[in-house]
Amino acid sequence: MSIYTAYPLYRVLLRRVAVVAFGLLALPVMVFRTDRARFYSYLHRVWLKTSDQPVRMAQSEAAAGDFS
Repeated sequence: MSIYTAYPLYRVLLRRVAVVAFGLLALPVMVFRTDRARFYSYLHRVWLKTSDQPVRMAQSEAAAGDFS
């Protein structure tokens, strides 16, 4: 039983459009930085978020089915 609520489709799409735009705008700067993997990892986490449940919890719940 989940107490978390899914975001509406428009909110997920707006979030993903913002991630793509921010990633493309930051690309010229991030090419020369050594911590770009951390930045793009953060953007990937933002891309995956589709509810108010933390991304790490959703991923661990999805992976639990692999071991049963």
